[in-house]
Amino acid sequence: MTWLDRTLQQWRIQVARRELPEGARVLDIGTYDGALFRQTRATGVGIDPELVATTPLPGVTLIKGFFPADLPVLPDESFDAAAALAVIEHIPEGDLPTWAKEMARLVGPKGVLVMTIPAPAVDKILHLLIRLHLADGMEAHQHHGFQPSSLDGIFTAPLWRRTKHRTFQLGLNHLYVFERAPNQ
Repeated sequence: MTWLDRTLQQWRIQVARRELPEGARVLDIGTYDGALFRQTRATGVGIDPELVATTPLPGVTLIKGFFPADLPVLPDESFDAAAALAVIEHIPEGDLPTWAKEMARLVGPKGVLVMTIPAPAVDKILHLLIRLHLADGMEAHQHHGFQPSSLDGIFTAPLWRRTKHRTFQLGLNHLYVFERAPNQ
């Protein structure tokens, strides 16, 4: 991870941490190295197929694997929140309804789902940054021009309700926050 990759990661986490409940138990999908847990002091589970070895964190379990297939069996409503920062654009859109249902099973009523998704224009910028050796472009080949506005059709009632959408990083990134509908 280059200095630019790390800076952008930290920026995403800073934006997301404002949306996570204080002291939350979090499911961090795409955790990479557990940075979200270190920066927020949250507990929970992080999962990532490219998991990087890191110092163990109290109350945190890091799993190398894909969500949801490699997640161990967990009880319903195990988490107060879920995060997927710079992850959704790597997932085939046909898989996202399954993600929405599985996250809803794992996040308790009134829990939140915090996601950041780059604008489609970022794909071209990312490839340029990779050529200039300013970014590693982890899994850049998986970006498929995902339209962030598609989330409203995937994370919908009765399971989820969008509570926030805004852009950041000069409009190149989107923050979405969804609330888990009660008793669904």
